[in-house]
Amino acid sequence: MINQRVLVTGGAGFIGSTLANHLAEDNDVIAIDDCYLGTPENLDSAVEFHESSVLEDDLPTDVDVVFHLAALSSYAMHEDEPTRGARVNVEGFVNTVEQAREDGCDTVVYASTSSIYGNQTEPSPEDMPVEVNTGYEASKLARERYAEYFANHYDMSMAGLRFFSVYQGYGGAEGHKKEYANVIAQFADDLASDEAPVIYGDGTQTRDFTHVSDIVRGIELAAEHELTGVYNLGTGEAYDFNTVVELLNEELGTEIDPEYVENPIPDSVYVHDTCADYSKINEATGWEPTIDFREGIRRVCAPYK
Repeated sequence: MINQRVLVTGGAGFIGSTLANHLAEDNDVIAIDDCYLGTPENLDSAVEFHESSVLEDDLPTDVDVVFHLAALSSYAMHEDEPTRGARVNVEGFVNTVEQAREDGCDTVVYASTSSIYGNQTEPSPEDMPVEVNTGYEASKLARERYAEYFANHYDMSMAGLRFFSVYQGYGGAEGHKKEYANVIAQFADDLASDEAPVIYGDGTQTRDFTHVSDIVRGIELAAEHELTGVYNLGTGEAYDFNTVVELLNEELGTEIDPEYVENPIPDSVYVHDTCADYSKINEATGWEPTIDFREGIRRVCAPYK
């Protein structure tokens, strides 16, 4: 993307700020965030920042492309405040897209989630049956249905991206998330501080860990190709938490065993395993992951070394 005017909602958050900073190299970028989860300190000076909620009127949607990443993005947030979660994740999405449509923008890329696949040890394709067990998952699936409405009724390009376990480490924009950061970032920081990382359960749960730089590239490609529908962004490989700790210890030169505790999230809703089938977006745009897991571990640990 070059010489475009774009809006990034949730633009001061982890993924949003990484995207905004990247796009600002060649585009006019506006970022909005209510600063509940994000911080403008993540943003480069080239990005125009507004502290605004996606529930507000008069959003700066007179743009070529909207990247809608704003959300309450954890299970706990939605269980604590289910109404607020629905308002931000669903009403905020509709409000933003409708204002963009009225301002003449017809290209939207938005964040969905891989959690709706449930427990999957094999790569999950986009057309497999999905269900929701949490308010967070319900809100993201609702986004996909509203996106379908905007695409069918108003002929807008509406690309929903189901992210798989995005990470970067505390050395980047993920640092402000703390307890909401990816487990790789949390475990690395614990080990570097001579503390035992805390693992829920026995550590056999697996995730398709995807580096934020690959996620950002996929988001940009979805806009460039004006995609419509839902697409996975993940590596197609999964690693268990015990292996994560082992590799982090190896990279950091530490020898600290994790502490295992009872999982506070009920088994009925906890997603134990994830793995992406990314063939659909690969066919549409050529996207594929470029940061393998060991390289990602090295990048996470580099600031501590």
